[in-house]
Amino acid sequence: MSSVNINAYLHVRKANNPVYHPNGERLTFLTDYTGLPQVWELNRGEGWPSQISYTDERIMFVQYITGTTKRIVGMDEGVNERQQLFLLEDDGEMIPLTDSPDHIHHYGGSSPDGKFIAWASNRREHAFFDLYIQNLDTLEFQRVFSGNGNFKVLKWHPSGRQLLIEKTNASLDNDLGLLDLETGEGHWFTLHDGEALFQSPQFSGDGRILYVLTNKDHEYLSLAAIDVQTNSWTWLDEKGWDLEGLTMSPDKTKLAYTVNEGGKSKGVILDIDRHSFQLWETPPGTISDLTFSPDGAKLAYVFNGATHPADIWELAIASNRSERITYVSQSPAVEKELVEPELIHFTSFDGLEVPAFYYKPKNVSHGEKFPVVVFVHGGPESQIRSVYNPFLQYFLNRGYAVCTPNVRGSTGYGKTYTHLDDVRKRMDSVKDLTALVDWLTTEGDAAPDKIAIMGRSYGGFMVLAAITHYPKLWSAAIDIVGISSFRTFLENTSSWRRKLRESEYGSIEEDGDFFDEIDPLHRTDQITCPVMVLHGANDPRVPIEETEQIVDDLKGRNHPVTYIRFEDEGHFFVKLKNNITAYTGVADFLDNYIGK
Repeated sequence: MSSVNINAYLHVRKANNPVYHPNGERLTFLTDYTGLPQVWELNRGEGWPSQISYTDERIMFVQYITGTTKRIVGMDEGVNERQQLFLLEDDGEMIPLTDSPDHIHHYGGSSPDGKFIAWASNRREHAFFDLYIQNLDTLEFQRVFSGNGNFKVLKWHPSGRQLLIEKTNASLDNDLGLLDLETGEGHWFTLHDGEALFQSPQFSGDGRILYVLTNKDHEYLSLAAIDVQTNSWTWLDEKGWDLEGLTMSPDKTKLAYTVNEGGKSKGVILDIDRHSFQLWETPPGTISDLTFSPDGAKLAYVFNGATHPADIWELAIASNRSERITYVSQSPAVEKELVEPELIHFTSFDGLEVPAFYYKPKNVSHGEKFPVVVFVHGGPESQIRSVYNPFLQYFLNRGYAVCTPNVRGSTGYGKTYTHLDDVRKRMDSVKDLTALVDWLTTEGDAAPDKIAIMGRSYGGFMVLAAITHYPKLWSAAIDIVGISSFRTFLENTSSWRRKLRESEYGSIEEDGDFFDEIDPLHRTDQITCPVMVLHGANDPRVPIEETEQIVDDLKGRNHPVTYIRFEDEGHFFVKLKNNITAYTGVADFLDNYIGK
């Protein structure tokens, strides 16, 4: 059976970031329909949306300025993540607001009267983020808060006189506070012992109550209401899973959020006064980017499933019925080929049950052994979920099975699980992969001599660690923007990132000896399988030197290594032509070494 070309899978577009026009009749969103994420607008009743922005770089977000029809967008250059802010005119003109391309700008929302915006930037010092407000009439801005830390503005207080601000203490620990714009004084009201996250905060109408998702003193993210004046707490919803994506209706009577049940989403709407819950479900997949219509009667969201690529849907709250309202992902040539995964669990070396999604190719004979690609997610504080992935589905169409594990250290399964790989427990997560290979060969119909491992970012480290510590298990390896040495990674990553990563990986001062022991760069003589490596030259997270030092080492040993370097990409490959090059190359590499 002939396979579908990679172009078809990569041309399956995605839609995200829906925001309603103030009149409620139009919906603005982002889609990569033209090859790069741009702003589009759907006028209800007209069918196909219209393109609003026309840039040569990706648009990273779009929002409306409060009480106006003005849109603000974020854009970087060459996927370098140094986001700049712009006003987007109806004719596509972009009016620069920040215009400091050497620095990062995080948008913090607009004031209740629509006259100001807030943002955070590392303009003063690359390692730290200060807070600014900007007048939209004069475009003048002023710094309102500075400190030696990673600070952001999350939103304006309903009074317009305060900002809700965040300090990130570590990747899984933050605090919220209120900054008084008149006095410059800040009040941190979530100070806590131990580790806690505070996500997706939403103010009540009078600004006294803050609704927030938090795992303070909890294993999972739960819904709490905090009185910011008295600091008293009320828990409103607690599940045995993380809650995600909290948003509030314009009339402040309802909260919408999702439940992450093992990588699949279920939707919830909470009527605050009645404390009644309305549930809605979708096919297997994820629900994200929740936003209420101006009248509160509808809820737009992005649904993304393995066999339902990302598009925008809309829930009519009164009838509890959902309707798909964008079709940018529609692709008949691909849709009939898509595979839904099975959720499996395997037992690791210490008895830990580890979840994974297992995809089997279509049209396989009973008892047939097939080649398998094990794909390891990045983070590591992340979770791979049941969503559409073009290159994994492409591999399935070419006859490969695909397994995507959430090894120890992944999020979504509670705090305890997430910390099972911290610092000197790092290699326990790599050892999980050995148990997965055992499951695949004994229960998953995998051909033992045709198992490849692939991963990106931290998942790239997992690839390199697996083939240097357990080389006999793997027949091929693909490392995408991966870490080859924690020592050199911490020395060279963006300065503001280093502290955040040390809580997970350890520090050179305290753990350098451990890094030297486990780092793949020092164990390349153990590698027996062919290796493919891909990286973007503009990567601010994992510097490209992480790839090039191990490629140079392997070439010096005359070890089979294939290297693709993209000059116009960063940590993520965004441009269509580059993705075609990347995953055509990966598929050919797999065919050469583990193909049928």
